[in-house]
Amino acid sequence: MFAECNGAALEFHPLGRREVTGRFDGGAITSDGGGLLLRELDVKTGLLRRFAACFTDHRDPELIEHSVEELLKQRVFGIALGYEDLNDHDELRHDPLLAVLVGKTDPTGIDRVRRRDKGKALAGKSTLNRLELTPVGADAESRYKKIVAQGESIERFFVDAFLAAHDEPPEEIVLDFDATDDPLHGHQLGRFFHGYYKSYCYLPLYVFCGRHLLCAKLRPADIDAAAGTVPELRRIVAHIRERWPDVSIVLRGDSGFCREAIMRWCEENGVDYILGLAKNERLKAAIAAEMQQAKAAFERTGEAARVFNDFTYQTRKSWSRPRRVVGKAEYLKKGENPRFVVTSLPVEQIAGQPLYEERYCARGDMENRIKEQQLFLFADRTSCATMRANQLRLWFSSVAYVLLQTLRDVGLKDTELERAQCDTIRLKVLKIGAQVRVTYRKVWVALAECYPWRSLFAQVWTNLRRLPPRPIPG
Repeated sequence: MFAECNGAALEFHPLGRREVTGRFDGGAITSDGGGLLLRELDVKTGLLRRFAACFTDHRDPELIEHSVEELLKQRVFGIALGYEDLNDHDELRHDPLLAVLVGKTDPTGIDRVRRRDKGKALAGKSTLNRLELTPVGADAESRYKKIVAQGESIERFFVDAFLAAHDEPPEEIVLDFDATDDPLHGHQLGRFFHGYYKSYCYLPLYVFCGRHLLCAKLRPADIDAAAGTVPELRRIVAHIRERWPDVSIVLRGDSGFCREAIMRWCEENGVDYILGLAKNERLKAAIAAEMQQAKAAFERTGEAARVFNDFTYQTRKSWSRPRRVVGKAEYLKKGENPRFVVTSLPVEQIAGQPLYEERYCARGDMENRIKEQQLFLFADRTSCATMRANQLRLWFSSVAYVLLQTLRDVGLKDTELERAQCDTIRLKVLKIGAQVRVTYRKVWVALAECYPWRSLFAQVWTNLRRLPPRPIPG
């Protein structure tokens, strides 16, 4: 963040005979020098320009100083750089480097129209807040809030970004569906108590393909975890098949998504599935012999033992047809640990043990991606009064994730951080102290000489410079 000048001296404990004194008088110094890489990436991909196209701006263009694209860049870059609150932007608006990232041709703000805004190139918290609070029916006659987010366009944006990330269509993709809790501490619309999470929360639905985010849907917590899965699945699959008509698609989820409507839709639309299946007495009886084998192996070796059984199963009421189930009979030190998976994949294509251990268990990585977004990109900062505003906050966080995931894919490729989490990328690549000097012809960014990952930074810069333009369609 930009350090404002302040003449007061700060006295610290001496170093031997030397006094240690600090002052806020270093000039235009930023802590986000690595943000230049995000700007370079955005220029090559047009990601935030494409995101801005999902908004309708009813403001009079003669009366505005911040375009929709600039406002969105300020918000998304701020999240990517670690600034979670709108209040942060009342200080960040002084930062000339963030103004450069946003694309302000006057990064020092000296040419602002109003006297009180001079020296502040960027928008303040109130202007940014209008992005979130604009109702869906706003138009040119509305008083203050006139920038309308088009939800369907934003949902398409995430799938378009996923498609654009691939040079060639893959043979198969796995769509991971999962629900999580977003704890609430106010009285937001849609707030309900959830018995499993033991708190008032939202219950957002996420869809990932590997590390790529395809959907982040905010939902109230008084619903089934799988509610709305079929409409989202229908939308995403249709969108993908527009570009990749021959790709094989597999749906994967835990037992919360093992629902007849979901499995039947997949079977009728050429989508395979691998879903957890909640255990019951009939299922445990089906692997009783395998459990005895696992117990005997454990008693003989003292090590956890697994035996698998592949069988056909149908519920007494809820399923419309018999389906393939793989049962894991596992015996641990603490005792029996049975688990079950239902799938449409035939046994000729994949046996039961690799289906469970290699295909189903891989879904655990998606939970890491959700944690990454909530912990490091502030997807849980849903403190607005309305669900629409909170959904938009979730989308801002999601776009920041897509931006950093793209940096991870192309900028950090073949480096030590190509699989690093967002907070590590932020700490090692983006958080660099730098002095910023703006002249008539140039913006000079003097990065800290003692920055410890200079060679890594240079490799990321080289990778981005070599990247051909790859605009997101839309």
